[in-house]
Amino acid sequence: MPAPINQFKQKLLAGQQQIGFWLGMGSPNAAEIAGGAGFDWLLIDAEHGPNDITNLVSQMHALQGSNSSIAIRPPIGEAWVIKQILDIGCQTVLVPMVETAEQARQLVQAMNYPPQGIRGVGAALARASHHNRIPDYLKMANDQICLLVQIEAERGLDNLEEILTVEGIDGVFIGPADLAADMGYLGQPTAEPVQQAVCAAIEQIVAAGKAAGILMAVPELVQQYLKLGATFVAVGTDVTSFVKATDALAAQYKNNAASQSESGVY
Repeated sequence: MPAPINQFKQKLLAGQQQIGFWLGMGSPNAAEIAGGAGFDWLLIDAEHGPNDITNLVSQMHALQGSNSSIAIRPPIGEAWVIKQILDIGCQTVLVPMVETAEQARQLVQAMNYPPQGIRGVGAALARASHHNRIPDYLKMANDQICLLVQIEAERGLDNLEEILTVEGIDGVFIGPADLAADMGYLGQPTAEPVQQAVCAAIEQIVAAGKAAGILMAVPELVQQYLKLGATFVAVGTDVTSFVKATDALAAQYKNNAASQSESGVY
C-alpha cells in the first residue's frame, strides 16, 4: 500500500485555485453529504464545532469515498492536539489565532517528525499509516503534511511579513470575523476597513509566493479574493446552509419571511 499523496498540498504548490466548504455540525451524515457535492476541499472545524478526536475520525470515515481533500482546524495550536489530528490521518491542518513568526515556527515543529520537528512516533497505532500497513509512511509523512496558519488579529497582520518567511508554512488563511472584532467591528466582517485589511493581506501573501485562503459566503467578495490570487477559498458552511434552507422552507409555508437568516457565514 503506497503512502497517500496530499492532493490539496500538490494543488497549492501548483497555484491551482480550490473552492471549499466548512463542516461545523459535527455530523458524519452532514460530512458525507457535503463530500458528494464536488468541493475541492472540506474543512472539519474542531475550534467552533462540537468535535472531539473520536467524532473527527467518524467524519473522516464518512468522507473516505469523497474526492474532496480534508482539512481539520483544531481548537488551539498545541503540539499534542496537532499530533492527534495527524495520527487520525488528516494531512492538512489549519491552526487558528497565529500572531507571530515564533508561534508559526513552533507549529512547523509540531507538524513534522524528527529531525525536522517534534511529532511523536506512534505509527503502529495510527490510522494515518493504515496501522503500519503503509511501510514507508514515516519516510513520506513530512513531505505530505500541509500547514495552514490563520491570521485573525491586527497583531498577526503586523507580523505577517515575518510569518511569511517561516519555512514549512504552506498557506496563510485570513479570518475576517475575528479580525473584524479585533479592529472594533464585531459582527461586521464585510465592513470597509476590515475588507481593506483583508485584501491587503491577501495581496501580501500572494506577493510572498505563499497560498492565501479565506472563508466567505458573499459571492462578490469571493470573486474579489479569487481575482487577488487567493488559492483556497471556502464559500459556505453546513450550519449556515441548513439554517438558510430550513428558514426559507418554514417561511414559504408559514408566511414568516422575516425569520429568514442573514446570508453571511459568521
